[in-house]
Formats: sequence, structure tokens, C-alpha cells
Amino acid sequence: MSNVIVIGGGAAGMMAAYAAALCGHQVKLIEQNEKLGKKIFITGKGRCNITNAGDMDNLFANVMSNPKFLYSAFYTFNNEQMMSFLEEYGLKMKVERGNRVFPVSDHSSDVIATLRKALANKNVEVFLHTKVNHLLVTKEQIEGVGLSDGREVPADAVIVATGGFSYQTTGATGDGYRFAEKTGHKLVQRTPALVPFEIKEAWVKELQGLSLRNVSVSVYNEKKKLYEDFGEMLFTHFGVSGPLILSASGMIKAKQFENELKLYIDLKPALTAEQLDKRILRDFDEAMNKQFKNAIGHLLPAKMIPVLIDLSGIDPEKKVNEISREERTGLVALMKKLPLTITGLRGWNEAIITKGGVSVKDINPSTMESKHVQNLFFCGEVLDLDALTGGYNLQIAWSTGYLAGISVQ
Repeated sequence: MSNVIVIGGGAAGMMAAYAAALCGHQVKLIEQNEKLGKKIFITGKGRCNITNAGDMDNLFANVMSNPKFLYSAFYTFNNEQMMSFLEEYGLKMKVERGNRVFPVSDHSSDVIATLRKALANKNVEVFLHTKVNHLLVTKEQIEGVGLSDGREVPADAVIVATGGFSYQTTGATGDGYRFAEKTGHKLVQRTPALVPFEIKEAWVKELQGLSLRNVSVSVYNEKKKLYEDFGEMLFTHFGVSGPLILSASGMIKAKQFENELKLYIDLKPALTAEQLDKRILRDFDEAMNKQFKNAIGHLLPAKMIPVLIDLSGIDPEKKVNEISREERTGLVALMKKLPLTITGLRGWNEAIITKGGVSVKDINPSTMESKHVQNLFFCGEVLDLDALTGGYNLQIAWSTGYLAGISVQ
């Protein structure tokens, strides 16, 4: 039996503490905030997308950074095992669109309460309002942790589960990166991921709050297509957000944002340009004597009509029977490929996760133990691991946390 300290009471930390205690170790879970699971509380818009119920191939396909590193972690503790664990402690779950798993109650607080119940069941000691300042290491062997109040707490093993930089309102300060660097671990450049885009065009502000469903979005770096998908997006005061945009940000490498990227929205992906032209012609025939500004209400959301009219260059007062074929062709092209210019990403406070972190080359993928310091483990978002939206990032936290916990000797 070992004395184990877990630093960080988020998803990975709570799972690591539970798994270590499950193996019979004495576990102290140290959290700087006033409660456990502060970030879990706000994930999935407060509903907590616990995991994804897809198969293993699907899990790996949605991991963007270092999926091969996760082979042992995912197969040691997979999504089905996570759901069974929560059910065992009384949480009822449901599967929604895209195999996303949520608590039936739609309250993330119920997920946190279930995890706390599991920790209590295994006699994990939880210390809140307690901040770790540094690791105690002697001759490449972990000895314990030094707290910010000057106390030193000895331990046979330490698991770092401090999270990343994202959602800094939850207290994310990047301490784990500092611990890693001071103990000889390499860090991969960190950037906000699953985060909205800032857009150059001023007209997006006029569409603030408008949500578009069933549209197609593509992102290009000059002629190279970086991303394309179908779904839902949202206009904001600074640019664009929503599921499609967050997924796009996760797919694009940090260095590609050094150039201005082009984003195109296909407002009518179910129709070819030819079919859309026929649809517009039909609408124009039915509204032959109407002005252009009053004739496209069936095609677009009301908020979007003034913007599209302005971008089309067609006089809004012009009667539709006077609109030329060239003007109509231009309108079709605009609706099939509405152009926007991405100038950058929003900041850490709006990022769902961190891309980058402790290099996985310095971590044993079979145990999550450091290759530089014996009995020091890393798990969760502090590592250079990230995935798309849909419950995949939390599954990385559960799986790596569990593997770290059971690997303590």
C-alpha cells in the first residue's frame, strides 16, 4: 500500500484518485478550488457530455493529437466501462445525437455528486482550498509535494491532473506545466482549442445571435482545404461559434492560423447551384412584381436578408422581374459560398480545451508514469492530448486518470 497524492480535482484527478484507492492505496486528492469538478460543472452547457457511446474506432478517429498514445488508456478503461461505473454509483444516463452521453437529469452537478460518492466510498481524503506550489523530487524519485502555505506533504507517488489553460474562470493556471518543466519534461506549444473564430468582416455583428442549422462550412488556407463539415453554427459580436466552428478550430493546426484563413458557408447544401437557381426563379415568378428585398423571405432567415442583399450588389428596391441572369447567378454563388475571413481564435476563457501540453514522448503510455521521475504520473488535459467535441475529451480524462491510478505500485 502506497501513500498517493493526486493534484487536481477535475475529471482526470477524481478518476485517478478513485482508481488508486480501488487498488488499496491511501489517497489524498488536493484541489485549489472550493469544490471538486468546477470545469465539469460548466461542460456541455451545464449538462456534462460525459463520454461518447461510439465504438473504439470512432473514439480514436475523434482524437486530434497523439491518438496512438491513448491505445492502452482507452482499452484499459473505455467508454462502456465509464458508463457502467457511473451506473454502479446510481447515475442514470441517456444517449443523444452523435452518440453523446448525458445524465438523464441534464444536470452536470449530478455527475460530480456521483464521482464524489465514489471517492467517499473508497475513503479518498479530499483537501479543498489547498494549492500545491511545487513537487518534491530527490534523485529522480518523487518524494511528495510542497504546498503554497509552506507545508510539505510526503508521498510515495504523485499524480498530476491539473488540467490545461482553458476556462480560466475555473482556476486553470497551468501549474501542471510548471511542475512538468521543472522536473525535466518537454512542453508542446499550447493554444486554445474548440474555440470560436474571430472574423474580419464587419457585417457579422449585424447577425449576432443568429443560429444557422443544416449548413455546410469549409475552411481554406489559400487553395488547401483544412476542414469541411455539415451542422450548426452561430454568429456572434466578434465572429462565429457553434458546434461546426468549434470542431473546425480543433482540426486546424496552430501554425496555420498565422495566415488569414477563408471560411465559406453553404447556406443551402442540400441543393446544387443549378437546383438553387431554379428555386430562386420559382420564387421570383411567384413574386414577379415585388421588390427584391421582399422576395427572398422563403430562402433565408429574416435577419440575414439585408446582409445578403447588400453583399449581392443587387438594388433592394429592384423588382424581381428586372433582375438579370448575371445578378441571379451571383446571388446563387453567394448563398452557396458565403465568404468570411478568419483573423484568429478567441482566448483561453472561451476555449473548451487546450491543444498542446506535456509531451507524450516523456510519458509511458502503458502507465502514464513519467520517464524522468519515478512514481510521478500525468493524466488528462495537462498532456498533449485533445479531441473534437462530443464527449471525447472527457473520455481521455477518464481513461488516462484511471490508468494512472491503477499503475501506482
